[in-house]
Amino acid sequence: MKRFASYLILCLLLGACAAPEAAPDPHPYNLPTLPPHLNLDEGGRPLLAVYVAEENIVREMDVETYVTGVVAGEIPNDWPLEALKAQAILARTFVMRFVSERKSRYEGADISTDIAEAQAYNRGRINDRVRQAVRETAGQVLVTPSGSLPYTWFHAHAGGITALAKEGLDWQEAEPAYTKVGPGLESDAAPASAKAWKAAFSRKDFLAACRRAGAKLETITDVAITEKGPSGRAVILTVDGVAINAARLRLELGSTVMRSTLLTELEYDGQTITMAGKGYGHGVGMPQWGAYALAMDGKTGIEIALHYYDGLEVAQLWDDAAAGDQSL
Repeated sequence: MKRFASYLILCLLLGACAAPEAAPDPHPYNLPTLPPHLNLDEGGRPLLAVYVAEENIVREMDVETYVTGVVAGEIPNDWPLEALKAQAILARTFVMRFVSERKSRYEGADISTDIAEAQAYNRGRINDRVRQAVRETAGQVLVTPSGSLPYTWFHAHAGGITALAKEGLDWQEAEPAYTKVGPGLESDAAPASAKAWKAAFSRKDFLAACRRAGAKLETITDVAITEKGPSGRAVILTVDGVAINAARLRLELGSTVMRSTLLTELEYDGQTITMAGKGYGHGVGMPQWGAYALAMDGKTGIEIALHYYDGLEVAQLWDDAAAGDQSL
């Protein structure tokens, strides 16, 4: 018994003297590099030259100031705080990727408030909730395992199921590893116009939109869905034997009229093309009404931002010394 006790004490002593096991890396993902052409303010936040379309002027503001205007423009400012936080993370990721890989169409600007180029922006709808959401997520972006910034797509309502980029956006590159088809989990509080829609187009208007989408057509005798994607969205419509990408056609018909490509009805009576569908938007990434529901269910902004993507993580690019909104 004494021999066993001595052996046990020796083992404990040796264990105590052994080098401690290395702690696991708390953040195994690599961090993206900030664009070298951007100056930083005292808090380490990049400074942007933003073309403000409403004023026709380029203004300098830090990223957090810009993101504050984007959150106010992209999501209702009275929604649950955690939904606003998720939107802030996606908006911040979007702008950092944008300024890392391309230039604004406006001379002397890094990005603009023109929704045709980047994101919606509404300085007039900024309130304390929006400021709090941006402040409490300051510096947070989504990243891939390699440290690159993903495309953080979002939309209003997925119609119950999210889409891959190739089917929802006519994405021409390889499908990103982080997009996925899955439940939209949208709130029942979403308005009927976001859940489902119906629209009618005259033969003349539909034909013109088809031509703008690249189809060489002279008339219309037949319209059909001939290819669907994994989420069930229409990918190809065939008009008189000519294939037309549904996502591209949606933009030409008007994305607020043909509200999605998750079609439930497509009819042509010789004069009018009638469509009906579910959801509002391209369906890729985060549905905002899904973010609303998850926030009401107690999920955090980070959990919501990550929920609709595969294999991403949240990285902290800078700390919030005092999230700026000097131009608001």
